[in-house]
Amino acid sequence: MKVYLAGPDVFLPDPLGMAARKRAICAAHGLTGIFPVDNHPAHPGTGDTPLWLHIYRRNEAHMRDADAVIANLTPFRGPSADPGTVYELGFMRALGKRLAGYSNAAAGLLPRTRAALGDAASRDAEGRWRDAEGMALEDFGLGDNLMIDGGLHEAGGVFIRRDVPEAERWTDLAAFEACAKALAAAR
Repeated sequence: MKVYLAGPDVFLPDPLGMAARKRAICAAHGLTGIFPVDNHPAHPGTGDTPLWLHIYRRNEAHMRDADAVIANLTPFRGPSADPGTVYELGFMRALGKRLAGYSNAAAGLLPRTRAALGDAASRDAEGRWRDAEGMALEDFGLGDNLMIDGGLHEAGGVFIRRDVPEAERWTDLAAFEACAKALAAAR
């Protein structure tokens, strides 16, 4: 089973090191990990294509070739998952692929959003949390936006959430390995 390894890991100081670690975990469970920066035969170089578009096309080709995705949904630069990763997860859901997601932050979306907003979050007269613009805060007790949790659930996937020390948020792969095990068991 080929598994696309979605997530903001491509922004790490050593993304290729992380790719190697994730591929090794996949291989230990009989899976083949495909990292977003991997070459793709249909997209060997940029030619006249802008780099950003080349990357998009290469990653879409990887996703179409894959059987499943493991998405790193650890909050990235805010209270929610990386938007590119969320797009990839939705794309894979639409293709009917197998889904698994993980987060190295166990707290739900509401407490993370409230923490990010600080004093800008307050309760309205009905007791609902709102931001400084009066927009309601999502409060379903889920790991992230309901569309993320819902897509994983409806696809029969898993969403593994665990707390790790802040210094290990981007390097701890226990939840990732749990996703790999779940995909391998579902074959």
